[in-house]
Amino acid sequence: MAVSRLVLGGLLSAALSVSAVGAASAETFKVEGDMKPAFIYFNVKNDGGWVQALDEGRVKVEGNLGIEIPFTEKVEEVATQIRPAVERYIDRGYNVILGSAFGYSDTFKELAEKHPDVLFLNPAGITNGPNLMSYYGRTYESQYLCGMVAGAMSKTGKLGFVAANPLPLVTWTVNAYALGAQRMNPDATVNVVFTGAWYDPVKEREAALALIEQGVDVIGIHVDTPAVPVVAQEKGVMATGHHRDMTEFAPDSTMCSSVWVWDKFLTPALKAASTDGLEMQPYGAFLSIKDGGTDIALSDAVPADVKEKVMAARQEIIDGKHVFEGPVAGQDGSEKVAAGAHPDDGQMWGMDYLVKGVVGSLN
Repeated sequence: MAVSRLVLGGLLSAALSVSAVGAASAETFKVEGDMKPAFIYFNVKNDGGWVQALDEGRVKVEGNLGIEIPFTEKVEEVATQIRPAVERYIDRGYNVILGSAFGYSDTFKELAEKHPDVLFLNPAGITNGPNLMSYYGRTYESQYLCGMVAGAMSKTGKLGFVAANPLPLVTWTVNAYALGAQRMNPDATVNVVFTGAWYDPVKEREAALALIEQGVDVIGIHVDTPAVPVVAQEKGVMATGHHRDMTEFAPDSTMCSSVWVWDKFLTPALKAASTDGLEMQPYGAFLSIKDGGTDIALSDAVPADVKEKVMAARQEIIDGKHVFEGPVAGQDGSEKVAAGAHPDDGQMWGMDYLVKGVVGSLN
């Protein structure tokens, strides 16, 4: 629980900063000499989820820019491991360090201040500076679209969701999933279970089995392994994925996946850093589907009419629609977003409620 409070405190600070984003202007950072990037992974590169998505992005960026990007795996989220791994690359002349975890935030801040000529980029981080920028995707957009698929495909209207930790960046995926499902079926409900861990296939499997016993026929996820879609396939129900296209592991059950498309952000970012300079967002880059953060992968099993509606909603998002556009009600029916309004980024990063139709608790 101490770790959860620490993470929540960091996200709250980030939310307050994001709310004031209009008061700051972005500066640029340019790498001197030939650009030499390197990745630091907190887990193995073939974890099936978050890190593997980053690694697949790395490979695409290599091809796009014609460079090699080395990496180091299993550098845990502690300064005593992060610091020497990064310093080894810098000592060898690498001038762009790419992280992989929220837990790298403070150490990256320290290292960026120590090495002002090196560019640091960290997904899911919350620290920023003249040569340090965190970035993350608006996963509520892609999860909303997968929720639409779930709502349309479900025969019962009773959906499930296996989530990691009840933090805002997870809570918004659960809520968006429910809103998407309710767009297709206004009576749809979502039973959510929090495992308390980002990567725990045993807990994820147990949660999925419990939800299936409760009668759900489609299960969404925001966890790091493919355990839930695999269980869904074993039990003859449907699932949606997160991080990567989960049809790789469960082709019969996976109808839609929220997928990272990091190369669409990192390729132009690194190119800019080596030419005219990368615009360093003072509160980090918060990437929409349009910007290349997250997107969806649809199964061929999704009916054509459902695909058409989902892709039309995707275009609406690209054109500027916010999936939390009001009216949005909380579990108890109270107004959370007024009609015609939508949360600003600070409110998104501070999201501490579940919407109407979600069954479960953040406590």
